[in-house]
Amino acid sequence: MTSVDWFSLLHPVLVILFVYPVVGATVRLGILVREKRLGITQQPDTVPAEHSDHGRWLASGVVVAVLIALLYSFVSTFVADAAAFAGGGGRLAQLLLAVGGTLLSLMTLWRVRRPLWRACFALLCWAGLLGLGSQPEIWRLSDNPLTGRFWASHYWAGILLTGLLLWTTAARPEIQRSLRLRRLHVSAAVLISLLLAVQAITGSRDLLEIPLSWQKPAIYSCDFNARRCPVPEPQGSAGPAPGVAIVAALA
Repeated sequence: MTSVDWFSLLHPVLVILFVYPVVGATVRLGILVREKRLGITQQPDTVPAEHSDHGRWLASGVVVAVLIALLYSFVSTFVADAAAFAGGGGRLAQLLLAVGGTLLSLMTLWRVRRPLWRACFALLCWAGLLGLGSQPEIWRLSDNPLTGRFWASHYWAGILLTGLLLWTTAARPEIQRSLRLRRLHVSAAVLISLLLAVQAITGSRDLLEIPLSWQKPAIYSCDFNARRCPVPEPQGSAGPAPGVAIVAALA
């Protein structure tokens, strides 16, 4: 494996080691918060704050993981063939600036307090992910939501997941004060759980389809629709095998 191949593992490694464990803790704390609010069980007063903090870390972890995946797609394409990379090094620099701007929007979302600013930076962060994901270097099964391939796309499910997580982060104070928003938050949490399961399935599928960097020329020469690869041309005869040569010499 080359350094670019190791770079491709950062996205799934971050998701496995950080995102999914935080998901479990967030869901558990959310259940405890609901039990505390309904008076089913007695929970410490810090449980709601811990649930909110875990949710914010979850949203941030998913955004960072998505940015790493997008960054890998740009860098690996540029490294493989810089001449064929549309826009050259200048466009790559612009994409890197967009990645940095999206990350800065996420960091600012943590600090702002006013509802309008929280909404603006959450939308700005999500728009940055959409803009980066719309580039031709990003693999998407389909961009048509009327097809099944669109809903089976790892990218689009991840974008929807990220949008829901950013909304829950931006609307955290309002969710705590409004019963209607809390119910909407529970519905969004169920959808988020389903999307996380979809991401686990489609992510594992896509990992099987991504070859190592040095294997790509041979793999991408195959016909994926017909599931057939070109048969290599037979090489010229390299002469008799060593054992045959020895027998001929002794004869």
